Amino acid sequence: MIKTNCFLSRPKNMNSHIVYNYSTLFFKLGLIFWNRMEVYNEHLIPKSGGVLIVSNHASYLDPPIIGVGARYRPVHFMARDTLWNNTFGNWWLNNVGCIPVSRGTGDITALKKSINLLKDGNVLSIFPEGTRSDDGKIKKFKSGIGFIIEKSKCVVIPAYIDGSFKAFSKYSKLIKPYKVKVIFGNPISNREFLEIGSGKKSYNLYSDLIMNNIKEIRDKI
Repeated sequence: MIKTNCFLSRPKNMNSHIVYNYSTLFFKLGLIFWNRMEVYNEHLIPKSGGVLIVSNHASYLDPPIIGVGARYRPVHFMARDTLWNNTFGNWWLNNVGCIPVSRGTGDITALKKSINLLKDGNVLSIFPEGTRSDDGKIKKFKSGIGFIIEKSKCVVIPAYIDGSFKAFSKYSKLIKPYKVKVIFGNPISNREFLEIGSGKKSYNLYSDLIMNNIKEIRDKI
């Protein structure tokens, strides 16, 4: 594994650029000084083109960890739509490039936005477990990610986040000073997914392939 330093990424829109960079700086300082964050293999993220970063999910810290870790490129996220219910949340989430998704409804609008984002050459991060783990262990990935991969024809980067559950689990009220790290894995090309098959019947196989890659990263720590 190659360890790298973290710095800021740049969205295209100037207002979003400012909000994203200041937000990233805020999270970066907290993660580095409070949680001693480490980033490994960030160079494996392609410098251009649509990229889907797929990771385990155990904490509210996970999106900032991915965003700070992917230092060369701004990262968009999918987030539950209820977070847009207040004025500040609406303004901030829109400016940092998040996509609202209605949980448990098969939100087609969110899926289409995600696919278009990737087709336009952006980076999107998804946590396909659907919610934070209640015990820190990786849960079964949902198959909806397969639809996004097939339609966008993007490159997938598996990533494993370590330590975020201890630092700030769903049961915690305060962020604890546990070390966190993110390890990015080797890219999975669209061709590798097509070799598995295509169509809805293959989506679970897509998600299993990614999940197994993430577990392999975890097991090498």
